[in-house]
Amino acid sequence: MTEISEGAAPIPAVDPRLMVREQGLAGYLTEFRSKLRSGDLGSIPVVLGLIVIAAVFQGLTGHFLNAGNLSNITLYIAGPGLISCGIVFVLLLGEIDLSLGSVAGSAAAISAVLSIQHGVNEWLAMLVALLAALAIGALHGFFFAKIGVPAFVVTLAGMLAWNGLQGWVMGNTGTLNNIPNGVIANLDNYFFDDVAAAYGLAAVAVAGYLVAALLGSRQRREAGLPHRPTSEIALRTGLLAVLAFGAAYVLNQDRGLPLALVVLLAVVVVTDFVLRRTSYGRKIFAVGGGIEAARRAGINVARVRISVFMISAGLAAIGGLFMASQAGFADKQTGGGFALMNAIAAAVIGGTSLFGGRGKTWSAPLGMLVIQSIVTGLDLEGISQSIQFMITGAVLLAAVVLDSVSRRTQKSSGRG
Repeated sequence: MTEISEGAAPIPAVDPRLMVREQGLAGYLTEFRSKLRSGDLGSIPVVLGLIVIAAVFQGLTGHFLNAGNLSNITLYIAGPGLISCGIVFVLLLGEIDLSLGSVAGSAAAISAVLSIQHGVNEWLAMLVALLAALAIGALHGFFFAKIGVPAFVVTLAGMLAWNGLQGWVMGNTGTLNNIPNGVIANLDNYFFDDVAAAYGLAAVAVAGYLVAALLGSRQRREAGLPHRPTSEIALRTGLLAVLAFGAAYVLNQDRGLPLALVVLLAVVVVTDFVLRRTSYGRKIFAVGGGIEAARRAGINVARVRISVFMISAGLAAIGGLFMASQAGFADKQTGGGFALMNAIAAAVIGGTSLFGGRGKTWSAPLGMLVIQSIVTGLDLEGISQSIQFMITGAVLLAAVVLDSVSRRTQKSSGRG
């Protein structure tokens, strides 16, 4: 063995990920193959799925990729996508919330009755609906975190109770049409028709990503942690620019930038920042990864759980308002049907684990985009709704199987 003199400086440990990145393209290919073998698939299945879906339906219909059709898809995913963002928070805890469809419908009903029947300012009516949803979420969280009732049971009871609340609020009124050109009416129907709006948003998104990536890389480099080289950041930024400006171009070929898309993207960006860049977000992942370990780390598990159910209910309320805007009215069926199931399916299809501790809010719009693309393509082909349900169910089952296999593979490779 080689002897080390007492005065010799210690040899710094080299992170293998740094060595991989120093190998250039070959290193990244090696790292990519390693991730695939270990089951760390990320968003690859979703992206590939979207490409296949677009190619198949474009070939079948000839106009699936038309600007008008793609613009309509962005409108359809806004309301359910917002509900799905809330579902992601709950799934990260390894739990489920079955009440969010009823919460969305109740929020739409409360806002409509206050603004239309009682003449309350629409903004104030929407605020009251949001506060009611937050209170509902806090109630669910209290029974779950403090009393110990399983989340499945609490939210199942909530699904029934808040569906009843929705009907009670609406009373004998079957339907309340949105106020023409009102706030709620414009949520899903307003477009920024100036071409500068879509291109401006694309530029802000690309610039924001570039600045955040450079700052993050510099901080990690100064701390001696693995960091992305400038060449990789430039490549990622270039790919994002192509995607963002391409989407802006397509939207400008139709009616312009939809307000609904702006709100959905804003919510996703904010919630993603909260989950990945704040101590609160790390606490959510910690609780989802292991309750006892989180407690021993000094995390107030009950507070985290209650707050997560409040966030999910709040986002469901906003989603319900967008669904009422898209329908043109609020009624006793708003938020019903398959709204909740689609929201849960979207989160899982997008890559959020049903077992807790792994996922991103970006999985919500990605998964909803997959579901809505399938539905839209089948509608264009005149396929019956029953067939659509079967195909969507098959896609959801495939996503859950992939998640289960991925977790098992990661555990066997020491990464789970």
